[in-house]
Amino acid sequence: MAMTLIEGKFKVIKAAPDGDSIRFYPNNPNLWEKLPTRVSTNRAGGVQLRLDSVDTLETHYNPKGDSISTQHQPLEFAHGAASELLKFLGFKKITRNDNEVVTASQPEEVPGFILTRFADVYGRSVAFAFKGNADVEDGSDVYFDKPLLKKSANYHMLAKGLAYPTFYSKLYPDIRQELATVADKARKENKGLWPLDKTNEGFILEELETITDNVVILPKLYRRLLSYLAINDGSVSLDGFLAYLKSTKDRLIILPEGHVTGFDYVVKVDGQNILLTTQPEDLVFLEK
Repeated sequence: MAMTLIEGKFKVIKAAPDGDSIRFYPNNPNLWEKLPTRVSTNRAGGVQLRLDSVDTLETHYNPKGDSISTQHQPLEFAHGAASELLKFLGFKKITRNDNEVVTASQPEEVPGFILTRFADVYGRSVAFAFKGNADVEDGSDVYFDKPLLKKSANYHMLAKGLAYPTFYSKLYPDIRQELATVADKARKENKGLWPLDKTNEGFILEELETITDNVVILPKLYRRLLSYLAINDGSVSLDGFLAYLKSTKDRLIILPEGHVTGFDYVVKVDGQNILLTTQPEDLVFLEK
């Protein structure tokens, strides 16, 4: 399957990269015009990338609503994922301020390239990211196969056990299966975050700090929980959480049976106990 290859540089100063998102500056900003959906660029043609198929713990997340300030997930793995991505791409040393913004980096930029086909609803290029220089012409349509996939940062983060597989419907099925396989391998080998993962085992939500500091769960579930708590008048009661999930209209396909349903269907709430009933790699979300 063909994807557009765009060469450029990764830069992090004055940005707040995490384990699945980083700023990318193409050598030829006009190549964004090849994508069918609009990418939001800065004055230099740079964009925020969203790494396709992976979701890492949040280092700084501001939920919808006004009652909760910017929050994070357990920082050992949130920061660990961010550091691993930057290391993989070629950054040697990073200095951040208290707001997670990079104030200095060595080097200041690193060469790389991406494979992309579209932007998400926020204008971020949804991409597979690679370090170094490509061996084909900038702007080429490249056949994306499994050997190339294994060279990507996306694959690397799953192999290290520092990212959850989080798939969307535009992803090629053969690529999705390869990513699911490496994620399952990392889980079985207890790499990275997997020994502490409570996504499918479940946990009891006792207070806000349960999900910000103590429990490692799928970031998409964390984000929905945090946004629910932000409008819950200071209460951590889960009585209204499933109704809230329905209102978000997150639609997904449950593999392998192909059942199309809502995110609320695969979340089980029993009092203050909550869990995901399906393994993350067996879910394919529909793009909004």
